Amino acid sequence: MKGDLKKLQGTWFIVTLEMEGQKYPTGGSKIAIQGDRFVSVNMGAEYEGSVTVDETQTPKTFDLLFEQGPEKGNQSLGIYELDGDSWKICLGLTGKRRPTKFAAEKGTGHALELLQRDNAKEKAAPIDENAAAVPELEGEWFMHSCMQDGKSMDARFLKSARRVFHGNGTTLFAGKQVFMKSRFSVDGSQTPCCIDYHDLRQHGIYQGKDGTLHTALAGVGAPRPGDFTATPGDGRTVSQWTRKR
Repeated sequence: MKGDLKKLQGTWFIVTLEMEGQKYPTGGSKIAIQGDRFVSVNMGAEYEGSVTVDETQTPKTFDLLFEQGPEKGNQSLGIYELDGDSWKICLGLTGKRRPTKFAAEKGTGHALELLQRDNAKEKAAPIDENAAAVPELEGEWFMHSCMQDGKSMDARFLKSARRVFHGNGTTLFAGKQVFMKSRFSVDGSQTPCCIDYHDLRQHGIYQGKDGTLHTALAGVGAPRPGDFTATPGDGRTVSQWTRKR
């Protein structure tokens, strides 16, 4: 093994995701490369197959052949740029032509993603539903608004998104589909309170009052936000939620 395939070995978190001209939360999505095999967890579904890269092309290209999961038997064609621990890809959804530029405009069927290598040595422990609950978070919440990287979230996602906190775990749903799961912990001694999503390597802040919850999460591996604002380029996700009655 040599070249870029060797450099791609390991696990990568999807930091930003744009499809058809709309930005979406990454939901803890990640892809692991081992040899010429990949395993991807994306929007609650798991995919597995083979990956081929060609770094002699301009831009460099890669192909994903799905052998397990919802896209079994299909293939996606993409382009990429690799810079140390940052990996930018533009991927044609299955059945679409290979992108020629790093953009995902409406109608193209392309997805633009920025990934960051997971350098953490800590292995994820399972969620413990019997762990002590955080009273102000425990329960089910519905998304009221969301800004990511300074842009409003797609209205279709807003309408279907809900989050459940239980024990030391949190799960984000899009409709009935699991979007992401993670262990979390909080520090109520700070103002605003701090929250960490351990399996996503994300640090954030939150405040809740009268059935309303505000959260601000930094991008993967980025410093904790100091306020509840999101501006273009900062990678933050700032959301408002209302508790299910």
